[in-house]
Amino acid sequence: MRVLGIDPGSRITGYGIIEKVGNRLVHVDNGAIHTDNHKEFALRLHRIFEGLCEVIAEYRPDAMAVEQVFLAHNAQSALKLGQARGAAIVAGVNAGLPVSEYTAMQVKQAVVGYGHARKEQVQQMVKSLLNLPEIAQADASDALAVAVCHANSAGMKNILRSIR
Repeated sequence: MRVLGIDPGSRITGYGIIEKVGNRLVHVDNGAIHTDNHKEFALRLHRIFEGLCEVIAEYRPDAMAVEQVFLAHNAQSALKLGQARGAAIVAGVNAGLPVSEYTAMQVKQAVVGYGHARKEQVQQMVKSLLNLPEIAQADASDALAVAVCHANSAGMKNILRSIR
């Protein structure tokens, strides 16, 4: 299963692609989509959407996982972040991908084993789990963590479905 993880942001949207092969997690790619702060916000959202459409077309993931918004500095920031998430989600849905959402606490729990882990701990664990030569750029590392969370959670969701 190939998973595209997304760390949405109105200025920088991180993405990370991993492949789950048996019990192993394999890094495929990661990066960030940067938007120009000086452009109209609608054009920035379009850049996020188009950038993710390109990533999806190139890497053909089986699923998308997006980090949920849990807090922002102010209402305006929360609205912009929500709109960036929307652009990312629409890119996935438009490509026919199932889209799952995870809170930061769920991601930390899945990656580190502790829901209140520090950002540095999550980044180090992502580096270790995916055998990366160095810690990825912050937004990309967060996106890889979301992808790892989904890859590990998807198996559990399937087990729970089969029990019901």
